[in-house]
Amino acid sequence: MPDLPVLGMIATPIVLAAIATEWWAVRRGHVAGSYCVKDAATSLTMGLGNIILNSTLAFLSLGGLALAASVRPFALDLGIMSALLGFLVHDFLYYWKHRAGHRMRWFWAEHVTHHSSERYNLTTALRQPWTGPLTGLVFTGIPMVLMGFPIAVVLGASAVHLAYQLWIHTEAIGKLPAAIEAVFVTPSHHRVHHATNPQYLDANFGGTLILWDRLFGTFVPEDAEEATRFGLVKPLTSYNPVIVAYHGFGGLFADFWRDGLKPHRWAMRAFNPPGWSPDGHHQRSDELKADWLARQADEAETDAYEEQSSPNVMRIAAE
Repeated sequence: MPDLPVLGMIATPIVLAAIATEWWAVRRGHVAGSYCVKDAATSLTMGLGNIILNSTLAFLSLGGLALAASVRPFALDLGIMSALLGFLVHDFLYYWKHRAGHRMRWFWAEHVTHHSSERYNLTTALRQPWTGPLTGLVFTGIPMVLMGFPIAVVLGASAVHLAYQLWIHTEAIGKLPAAIEAVFVTPSHHRVHHATNPQYLDANFGGTLILWDRLFGTFVPEDAEEATRFGLVKPLTSYNPVIVAYHGFGGLFADFWRDGLKPHRWAMRAFNPPGWSPDGHHQRSDELKADWLARQADEAETDAYEEQSSPNVMRIAAE
C-alpha cells in the first residue's frame, strides 16, 4: 500500500475540492448547510495543525506498533481476510474509544475540540485535536497488533476510517435508503452525534458502522421535525485555534486547582463523565436528558389537560 505521506498528498486536493463545492452549493442555496468564514478557517487550521503534529510524532506511532509486534504471541498473514477482519475489529475498537471520549472527562478534554464548532459542514471533519497520535494507538492500533494483525492492516483500516469520516460531516445529504442507514454511519446518524439537543447527547458513536450503536443501545435516529443545534452544551465563543485545541484540558486543570491537593477528587473528575460535580449537582448528559424528558412529560400533560378542558369551555360559552 502507498505510504501515509503519499496518501495525504493525494487526499488533500480532493478534500479541499469537496469543501469548496459544498461551500459554493450552500451559498447558492442548492443544498442545506451553513458556513462561517472564521469558523471554517479555524477548522482548516485545526486540521493542518493535527497533520503537522501527527507527522512530527509519527515515529512514536510507528515505534509503538513495532514494539507491540515484537511481543505479540502470533501474527496473521497479510491478505484479504485479515484486511476485512481488521476493518471490523478497528471499527469495534473505535466505537469504544469514541464512547470513552464522551463518557470520561479526561478523554473528552481532547475530543471536545472536534465538537466545538456550531456549524456542521465538511470543514468540521478537519477540526481535530492537537494532542498527538498516542491516544488512538492505545485503543485501536496497539491492541490490533497484539491480536496478530499486520501493521499494514492496522494503518489501512485507520486510513479507510479517516477517509470515510469526511462525507458524513454535512447537512447537504439527507437520509439515505433504509438498508444503508441500517448498517453504515450516515450524515443523518452523525448529525445526531454532533447535536447538543438533550435527546441526542451521547449517541451514535460508530465510525463507519452504526451496528455497534444498535447493538449496545446508543443509537438514536434523527428526528426530521427537530431543529438540530450543533456545538457544545456550553458554547465555546472563540475562533482561536490554541484555545479550541486546549480549552478542555484548561478547564479540567482549573478544576483541579480549585480542588486543592486532593488527588482522589482529581481522579473522580478525570474519569467521570463531563458535567460531574463533587457536590452532587451534576450537569452530565444523563441529567440533561432527564430534565428534557421531565419537560416533555409536563408539556404532554398540559396539552392533554387543555384538550380535555376545551370542550367544557366551549359548552359553557355556548350556554
